[in-house]
Amino acid sequence: MTASSVAPHPTADPAAPCAAAYARFAAVFPALRVHLAPPRSGSGWVPVDRLLADPAVRTRLLAAEADRGLARHGRPLRPDVAAGFWLHHYAWPVCLLFTLPWFLEDRVPRLPVERVSVRRTGPVGLGELTARPDGFACLPGDPLAGRPGARVVADRAALDHELRTAVAEHLGPVLDAFRPALRRGPRTLWGLATDELVEGLWYAGGLLGEERRAVRALAGLLPGGTAPFTGGADFHPPQPPTARTRVSCCLHYTVRPAETCFGCPRSRTCGAR
Repeated sequence: MTASSVAPHPTADPAAPCAAAYARFAAVFPALRVHLAPPRSGSGWVPVDRLLADPAVRTRLLAAEADRGLARHGRPLRPDVAAGFWLHHYAWPVCLLFTLPWFLEDRVPRLPVERVSVRRTGPVGLGELTARPDGFACLPGDPLAGRPGARVVADRAALDHELRTAVAEHLGPVLDAFRPALRRGPRTLWGLATDELVEGLWYAGGLLGEERRAVRALAGLLPGGTAPFTGGADFHPPQPPTARTRVSCCLHYTVRPAETCFGCPRSRTCGAR
């Protein structure tokens, strides 16, 4: 994901749960816009439940990913590589729908697939998302704890559990639907989910000037052994300058064999961020 010149787009009611978190990130990363709104269709918008239900939609999206890959890298993508690139471009921003409010507002929205739609507006990553949370979890003392749909949990550990559960609820059906195209087993796919969950907020924390706190929070969220996620955040050292080795391979080596990605698990080495 890279920034572009797209102007920030306001979300819905700024007092709504999660709105402040999305707006704060939009101010530093305008390439990704989040609309607190029902799912949309047409004009490039794809409701997530539709892409899971209709194989023709998935085929079209993967064909478009392959075309982008050919234009960008100058060589055809293997079908499984195109699927892997598409899933990365999907999961990275979608995970931020959950982690940004968790990190910035101590709230975790519930966003099953029927509550989200996506639109690709640039060559890299998704440009726009709609999200219509079906309630949210929060800590005691949250000023919105009395709102309809709020669910108060006991403490930070319980809120972390809510986040892992909400992300898994959303990504699980997506991983299942794309598994045949990816030609990977469940453990590898949940490793990819682990990487997108960690690296999206890690990147966001850096842009927001809160990388150190983001690293600590992610280390607590994913210490390892939190199924279905594979592996943990595994930062080393656990403070900036920070690095991690990815759980999964992003498959970039298939289009740039001479290049080793940051944190590539194939080499088991990584550099400092």
